[in-house]
Amino acid sequence: MYEYAIIWEWLAFAVRWVHVITAIAWIGSSFYFIALDLGLRQPDGLPEGAHGEEWQVHGGGFYHIQKYLVAPAAMPEHLTWFKWESYATWLSGFVLLSFVYYGGADIYLIDRNVLDVSAPIAILISLASIFGGWFAYDLICKSKFGDNNTRLMILLYILLVGLAWGFTQVFTGRAAFLHLGAITATIMSANVFITIIPNQKIVVADLIAGRKPDPKYGKIAKQRSTHNNYLTLPVIFLMLSNHLPLAFGTQYNWIIASLIFLMGVTIRHYFNSKHARSGNPTWTWLATIVIFIVIMWLSTTPKILSGEDDVEYTYNAREERLVMAENFEEVRDTIAGRCSMCHSLEPYWDGIRTAPKGVILEEDHQIVAYAREIYLQAGRSYAMPPANVTFMEDEERRLIVKWYEDAVSAKP
Repeated sequence: MYEYAIIWEWLAFAVRWVHVITAIAWIGSSFYFIALDLGLRQPDGLPEGAHGEEWQVHGGGFYHIQKYLVAPAAMPEHLTWFKWESYATWLSGFVLLSFVYYGGADIYLIDRNVLDVSAPIAILISLASIFGGWFAYDLICKSKFGDNNTRLMILLYILLVGLAWGFTQVFTGRAAFLHLGAITATIMSANVFITIIPNQKIVVADLIAGRKPDPKYGKIAKQRSTHNNYLTLPVIFLMLSNHLPLAFGTQYNWIIASLIFLMGVTIRHYFNSKHARSGNPTWTWLATIVIFIVIMWLSTTPKILSGEDDVEYTYNAREERLVMAENFEEVRDTIAGRCSMCHSLEPYWDGIRTAPKGVILEEDHQIVAYAREIYLQAGRSYAMPPANVTFMEDEERRLIVKWYEDAVSAKP
């Protein structure tokens, strides 16, 4: 059975790789077309029906791009739709969420000091929040309240702040950030799948048939596309935040997450203005730097959300076998001597302020909870300790491998 840990790790990496590749494709095409649209010019001599044009150079060639708001005189036989990048990013992200956070719910999703629930309940809460978030967003946008874009954006930001706080009351800090990003990414991808692409297809069909398209479809698609534009950078940060415990593992993590959205707005506003040639709002960089300094200051609060236990820990069958294994005490001593100087509530290794990735290995239940990760990173590989700074010996690594493989292979 221990082979499953290695197979699972490689499958999770493969899905993560696909997710990163598709995300690059989606974000790249999105940024490109935003810059292209904002940078269009309207010189004399444009073809009839053309709204604007742009000349670009790349890869040793010149590109002449024209935009039509109505159908050109002859519709091309092949029309490329930029949508699969979005769909593939969301699907691969959901599979990755299932692999890491649902498959490892007891470690990555649930913090019993925050909310003591079973893995199935935590997963149901996760799914309900992700899909419920989209439906709530969509209803608000379609309501009369959503007719005013400024008012709508302010309300949506307030709701995001509420979600940031709410997730920290339900999940681990790491999972709270991930779910805030997952809801935002779901909104963005659903905007493409449910709103933008269908509306564009209605407009194209009307243009081909010679009918005048209803302007509401373009207006709605433009609103959702603008939301996607400003949400992109916060989503990237939230998806990468699991590598930064100073963001997700501190007392004011929900405020940090909320401020990240403001940074995304200021940065995108600068580039949007530059692409549109409407000014050089350098004040946005000052605002971004100030927000970032505030975030760094908030992260100095040392409280870690997955800290001292206030609940009685109950081992499952697998964990019971691990903690009852005959060589567990030797493994525990090895981890105490080679790992816990960093992976503790108050790390005493120079330069380490909080436990890397929020992983604490001080108590028996913490060690068995992370047994698979210990096995893979300190037993089967030399990833931990980094650069072997604590001089873990090969015999100690073999001890970890034997402990894990014997325990998980034992019949219950």
